[in-house]
Amino acid sequence: MSAVAGGRVIELIRDHGGDLKASAGSVPTPSGKSAALAVRAAELACKLSSLDVTQRVRRFRDEVDGPVVFTTGFGLEGQVILHHICAAGLDIDVVTLDTGRLFPETYATWEATERRYGRRIRAIYPRRPGLEALIADQGINGFYRSKEARTACCDARKVEPLRRALAGARGWITGLRADQSAFRNEASLVAADHERGLLKLNPLIDWTREAAEDFAAAHDVPVNPLHQKGFPSIGCAPCTRAVRPGEPERAGRWWWEDESKKECGLHVAAAQ
Repeated sequence: MSAVAGGRVIELIRDHGGDLKASAGSVPTPSGKSAALAVRAAELACKLSSLDVTQRVRRFRDEVDGPVVFTTGFGLEGQVILHHICAAGLDIDVVTLDTGRLFPETYATWEATERRYGRRIRAIYPRRPGLEALIADQGINGFYRSKEARTACCDARKVEPLRRALAGARGWITGLRADQSAFRNEASLVAADHERGLLKLNPLIDWTREAAEDFAAAHDVPVNPLHQKGFPSIGCAPCTRAVRPGEPERAGRWWWEDESKKECGLHVAAAQ
């Protein structure tokens, strides 16, 4: 088992195993459910760590009792995972969050992806009342003024739509890689998302960017042209710039803020 993919499995089992045992044979309390989810994630991480990406995703789909959702923003990692899902014909709902502020290149990649794989990708949009209230309060580009304003914009355009995208799901698949940032280096192959009450799979967690690029090139995977223009991480157009030589992959996200953590709120806990 790789150190990254294992994701502190032994620690999770040690920390939560007692709670899980205590609740056996009875209706789990909220804390018992949380403990059980953590242990289940640790067990799955053990089972999946030695598998390739297709096997990881297939096994996760088989092991999760209920709907599984894969969310993509049409970046490199998402495109690689989508290829595996489509090639294997897996029963996984593919969803994207259209914030209304994406790059034209991202929309073009979205169209090319649907054409390449012959399937529609379900889009979730911000709720109109919340978005209108946000813009009335802070203006069209008010997110530049403070981190609080930017977070409010991300909440309206991404976090709340994600909540609807994952409604009823028991499993969630994302394109996180450990080497994208120090924050994401704490992520696991399989994690318990306690806030949403589901299991979260990061099937490329132990991949490098170069491995993802090589795979995409070898399998004719549509790639966002912005990646060739210095954008290793792509989000909303007003909030993403090209990175400079030597900068981390996510340095171009919300570049006017401090460097402590480049996240919008979708991936809320470092251990996920």
